[in-house]
Amino acid sequence: MTDRGAFAALGRLVGDTPLLEVAQTRSRGRVAAKLEYHNPSGSVKDRAAYAMVEAALRAGKLEGKAILEATSGNTGIALAMLGSALGCGVELVMPENVSEERKLLVANYGAEAHFTSRQEGTDGAQRYAAELAERHGDRYFYPDQYNNEHNWGAHFRGTGPEIWRQTDGKVTHFVAGLGTSGTFVGAAMYLGERGVTCVAVQPDNPIHGLEGWKHMATARVPGIYDPGLAAETLEVDTEDAYRMALAAGRHLGLSLSPSAGANLHAALRVAEAESSASAYVVTTFADNALKYLGDPFWSNDDYLAGDPFH
Repeated sequence: MTDRGAFAALGRLVGDTPLLEVAQTRSRGRVAAKLEYHNPSGSVKDRAAYAMVEAALRAGKLEGKAILEATSGNTGIALAMLGSALGCGVELVMPENVSEERKLLVANYGAEAHFTSRQEGTDGAQRYAAELAERHGDRYFYPDQYNNEHNWGAHFRGTGPEIWRQTDGKVTHFVAGLGTSGTFVGAAMYLGERGVTCVAVQPDNPIHGLEGWKHMATARVPGIYDPGLAAETLEVDTEDAYRMALAAGRHLGLSLSPSAGANLHAALRVAEAESSASAYVVTTFADNALKYLGDPFWSNDDYLAGDPFH
């Protein structure tokens, strides 16, 4: 394993992402978002990936081993980046239908990819990664982001306190989608202790287009997920997420991924339901549009009707 200087340098770039006020509702409530694509590999997953690998390094769990993880893409990209900096191998298990941009990014960092059935989604990737880890335990460090306390811990120590500080403690609601659930669980644990209402968001059915998100009623539920942290769980239709991602580009100058569009759609719903000028709703934009530009919805004019921000 190479010197850890490059790894530490990347770690200093993780977190402290900007908070952007995105919209004001008719009742003058505010909606803001953490721009997580400012992290070094371009997504919120840098936070959990760095925390999990840094903890493994401290515990001596990475010596002579490759990193193995199941991922829909963003955690894999983050781990591939960190593995490259450390000089250790990275093997990723991903559903075969992840975007071509994601496949190219992990390959560019030198990671090896194993692809599983698109029908089984990230659940299938998790099962296969767990089998590999069990069969070849001496070969891999398997952080298992779905069950790793350092996943939510990164947001308890980072994302939550950052939101509290950046809003001067005026945030009233925190809204975030559920995938591994690390972002929601960690930030909600911190913010909930300070009286913030925390709202979870998930797709409205098992067959959806929100890469990395889980429909909890039908999916393999992450071990780190705590449903008791959510005052409410909203469901978002993929079509509404697409419309919001396109609208954000056309009317706000923001390049958003479908999941960021889903979070923004949900955050606006929460703010409008409050009907109060004191409502200050904060969400996260996990990544931007650049890894999704091959998706056909970007050129579908049916999604462009109206301006939801005015």
